[in-house]
Amino acid sequence: MGTKTKTSKSMPMTKQLYQQQAAKYQPKRNVLLNSLRAFWVGGAICLLGQILQNIYINFFGFTEKTASNPTVATLIFLAVLLTGLGVYDNIGQYAGAGSAVPVTGFANSIASAAIEHRSEGFVLGVGGNMFKLAGSVIVFGVVAAFVAGVLKTLWKMFT
Repeated sequence: MGTKTKTSKSMPMTKQLYQQQAAKYQPKRNVLLNSLRAFWVGGAICLLGQILQNIYINFFGFTEKTASNPTVATLIFLAVLLTGLGVYDNIGQYAGAGSAVPVTGFANSIASAAIEHRSEGFVLGVGGNMFKLAGSVIVFGVVAAFVAGVLKTLWKMFT
């Protein structure tokens, strides 16, 4: 006793037809509003960095050159703290790329990976997955700094 199945006489779904159907249900993006949000949030993060740098210069006796390191460290600390509290994700949802471009976005991505995999243990979970993302950035930074150092040394030798 077999059961009969009805065969559909509609057109077969092609890739182009599928894309047309899917486009009907995609939400429309407001590019201008998203750009404005990214601009002002990214600018606010940079303004916070400038305020912190001025505080380090005026109240702690740093020079303009030496104030950049504690400023970046403070911004990274704040980003990791806000990520741990779940606030930075909301900022990212609102601002998009505006929260991802400054150094705080990189700190957020590393902290998010660490938090997400903490149940797997500190070494393999937190450490391993945190550096999957950061590893390529760190390697590129080290290699770029090495190449820049070699080029600068060669430049000084021949000029």
